[in-house]
Amino acid sequence: MITSSGKTAGKVCWEEMLPWEFKEQQRQCPIVYLPMGLCEPHGQISAFGLDTLKAKYICTAAAERTGGIVAPAMGYHVHESGYHAQWLEEVVGEENPHMTAIPPHILYSFFLYQLRAFINAGFRGIIVVTGHAGGNEHDLRLVADSMSQMSSVPIHVVSDPELVQEHYTGDHAGAYEISQLLYIRPDLVDFEYAPLAEQPGSGGMMAMGADAMQASAELGQKIMESCVQALSCAAARMLKEIKSASESTVPAHLTYDQTEKVWRQLQAENVPWIAAKPYPGQPPIAPQSRWKPYEFLKESRRF
Repeated sequence: MITSSGKTAGKVCWEEMLPWEFKEQQRQCPIVYLPMGLCEPHGQISAFGLDTLKAKYICTAAAERTGGIVAPAMGYHVHESGYHAQWLEEVVGEENPHMTAIPPHILYSFFLYQLRAFINAGFRGIIVVTGHAGGNEHDLRLVADSMSQMSSVPIHVVSDPELVQEHYTGDHAGAYEISQLLYIRPDLVDFEYAPLAEQPGSGGMMAMGADAMQASAELGQKIMESCVQALSCAAARMLKEIKSASESTVPAHLTYDQTEKVWRQLQAENVPWIAAKPYPGQPPIAPQSRWKPYEFLKESRRF
């Protein structure tokens, strides 16, 4: 890409950019993308970082098509509390799942400050793609909506299954997800290790989906292309809205105090956080389970 100053640009990843490249890319498209995921088990056949890797791929490809800058990926996420706890008891039992999970009240507060950093860095639109879904994406939207109302910066939070829900059904470590990784990083999937699930001390199934062995790179390509196309369209709509807005809507610098005020308001409103308790109908966790302490968040750890 030749810029207005005659220099060559083309990078979209924030951490790889020189200052002039950042400024030029942001001038053309003042949208930042935040890929979110975590390390969690996806069977004996797949790498832990699947959720983060696919989110970064989708954001990067969309930025290359539509413009904007991809922020450093967030590789820590909510994955123990509330509805997650019973699921973990079911799919990993008492095995160590080796996750990069952190409590919701820490993650959501940090997420709010991530949004602040993007606004203060000069972005006028924010797109968040979480590769880890199942309910927490609704909590992220509650935080994002509060920041958007305070700053007037549009913030779009979406999971990859939501991007393609009219065509595909998301899963965990099944044909949907394993196909995604087979397409973008085939070196991180190896079906030959599936028998490890039967080997004592290996960790068992490690949350692998029942149809994981039906995964293919061809299916992964179709899913990821649909994800990228949907996100590119969303970014194009956001860019059009930004360009049509008045310059008076350019957000001001946000302080710590202003950000804390948003967080305190969220806490005071007693909003229905999805990650704070089980879904209706989920069976109770066994008293001796390692996941029992996370089934219902203690009052001191509420948001």
